[in-house]
Amino acid sequence: MADTQRRGRRIMMTRAELDAFLAGQRVCRLATVGRDGSPHVSALWFAWDGRALWLYSLVRSRRWAQLRSDARAAALVDGGREYGELRGAELSGTVASVGEVPRTGAPRPELAAVEAMFAAKYFAAPAMPHDARHAWLRLAPDTVRSWDFRKL
Repeated sequence: MADTQRRGRRIMMTRAELDAFLAGQRVCRLATVGRDGSPHVSALWFAWDGRALWLYSLVRSRRWAQLRSDARAAALVDGGREYGELRGAELSGTVASVGEVPRTGAPRPELAAVEAMFAAKYFAAPAMPHDARHAWLRLAPDTVRSWDFRKL
């Protein structure tokens, strides 16, 4: 067990490495749990602001319904193809909706920075396109676990 723990610390990303990794990745997988305990995992685009993972989710989705009854979630962001290239981060905590549901684009100061970041990352645009079908979820992680096998 001690060797595993030393290895885990050795391959863990620094804060700067984690921020750069999360900023550069495009898809996360979000795990939620239903009222009956059934798990659900779905892929989503996201933005990382250095403190929270921001997810732009369909409000009429299984994910959204499950988070309304149990706000706990875990997100996985990973990359690499060969064993020595694998790296990733698991973020777990509580999810909260931010802004109107669904999002129509009304000015919201708390969403200005994340929407600009998201629009640039995914739409190569200065502003978010709003379709009145999506809304923002914010995962403020209680726990972050990371690994970068390139350090081995």
